[in-house]
Amino acid sequence: MTTRKKKTQISVYLDPDVMTMLTDYAARRSHSQSLVAEAAIASFLSPDAADRREAALGKRLDQIDRRMARMERDTGIAIETLAVFIRFWLATTPALPEPAAQAARSKAGERYDAFVTALGRRLAKGPRLRQEIPEDVSIDARGSAAP
Repeated sequence: MTTRKKKTQISVYLDPDVMTMLTDYAARRSHSQSLVAEAAIASFLSPDAADRREAALGKRLDQIDRRMARMERDTGIAIETLAVFIRFWLATTPALPEPAAQAARSKAGERYDAFVTALGRRLAKGPRLRQEIPEDVSIDARGSAAP
């Protein structure tokens, strides 16, 4: 015959929402509220509870780290794309004579609106430039892409 330890009674004040959750949970599991509360307190106070919380936190931090790495990569792609475009544009676009420059300035708003519309279509249907660039492309010391 096993001897049963005498339990100690305590009084606890619970927020009404917590009390409702306790009541509902105990009813769904067909357990007493006392048993559910005791199990919850034991779980909270057990040494492995801290390990579980730390593991969950570590997993979340790893996810955040991976997202940050993707954001850093995507930002790098955007900056390099802009730099390549600007260098190309500056190298290939001759300066316009003044009458033609005035005409170009007057068309600038219209051309910009067309650009924004085209960009919107590209973003809506994809694929994105960053999806077209392999994740494993590395850059060598000269700044050249190497597979």
